[in-house]
Amino acid sequence: MTGGMPAVLVHIDFHNSRFDEELDEFVLLAESSGLSPVEVINGQRSSPDPRFFAGKGKVDEIRESITLNGAELVIFNHELSPAQERNLERELKCRVLDRVGLILDIFAQRARSYEGKLQVELAQLQHLSSRLVRGWSHLERQKGGIGLRGPGETQLETDRRLIGKRIKAINGRLEKVKRQRQQGRRLRKRTGTPVVSLVGYTNAGKSTLFNYLTGESVYAADKLFATLDPTLRRVELNSGMEIILSDTVGFIRHIPHELIEAFHATLEEIIRADLLLHVIDVTDEQRYTHMEQVNEVIEKIGAASVPQILVFNKVDASEGQKSRVEQYNGGLPRVWLSAHTGDGVAELLEVIQDYLNAAGSTYELHLPPDAGKFRASLFQRGAVREEYPQEQGGWVMHICLDTSSLHRLCHDHGMDLSTLQ
Repeated sequence: MTGGMPAVLVHIDFHNSRFDEELDEFVLLAESSGLSPVEVINGQRSSPDPRFFAGKGKVDEIRESITLNGAELVIFNHELSPAQERNLERELKCRVLDRVGLILDIFAQRARSYEGKLQVELAQLQHLSSRLVRGWSHLERQKGGIGLRGPGETQLETDRRLIGKRIKAINGRLEKVKRQRQQGRRLRKRTGTPVVSLVGYTNAGKSTLFNYLTGESVYAADKLFATLDPTLRRVELNSGMEIILSDTVGFIRHIPHELIEAFHATLEEIIRADLLLHVIDVTDEQRYTHMEQVNEVIEKIGAASVPQILVFNKVDASEGQKSRVEQYNGGLPRVWLSAHTGDGVAELLEVIQDYLNAAGSTYELHLPPDAGKFRASLFQRGAVREEYPQEQGGWVMHICLDTSSLHRLCHDHGMDLSTLQ
């Protein structure tokens, strides 16, 4: 998508949380993609129209706006079915994109790493494959492509086969990247270095906080999905304890299923973390709704059991707010700070350190087959986070336990900790 392309935005209010999206966020998404929104067409319906999603009268209004503004693209703030997208393009004589396609386009622009680019391409191909349906006349014609088609194969079948082949190839490459990530995680587990992951709604200020804590200059901008590729850095706390800090992609309302699937390898940084810093923009009027939506995604990827510290960011931009730590009944403290000025960041580090000291360190242990009693003791203490068997017998265990208790347990069972790591 070229920068500055004029686009008509369409936002339909159904008064139903299943379909409704935020208009302000939609405009910001379009601008983040480099488009120039020329008009926002609003409408209200009780349910989507099966043919055009919007009603026939609204489609006529969109057509008039295209002509009047010289628009080259129409974007709906909703997920369209392949048939609706096709019907609209035929009716409007203009390219039509839905919310999922827009988010995928932004991701394609933001991806920097090899893995990030593969994940975006996978999500785009999965989205595209659902759009290949019978009835597209230009895909139905026999074309006799040299070296591509067997006898009697239609263009549609070829497109499907080539997309399927490419998806398989990308999945193979991502599997290789995933294995490399797992090796890195195992190394961190062996050293007992805790992993702390930043999560939050897109544009909450995660990358600004990451940069302040690490002294790095990871790209941070007032744009949705400014960070796409996960970044890991070591951070030393005041006590001398080291943590691995991970900055991850921002979440969004009704995040497309294709993206969660494609980015699962990256999102594993969140699943495997010892602690999450859930960054929240205090200037965002929808912050509590966005907090719920972030937690929905966290639950969807299997990370609901990872403890969270809520970090309310941008107090410098919110009148009447100041940096502070609030003790929260039945949960971890909440920290109010400014990642931009650094006000309150020292207190956040203290809260992180207090939690990790209380929770203990994480280790990866390789237990031999004859270490059954030692293994049982770890389970009795509730120290086991994850376990899987080794091919040659024995177990690989990810545990969370304070160092002195682990050494004492090893001594009681006649085990040498250095040989288990």
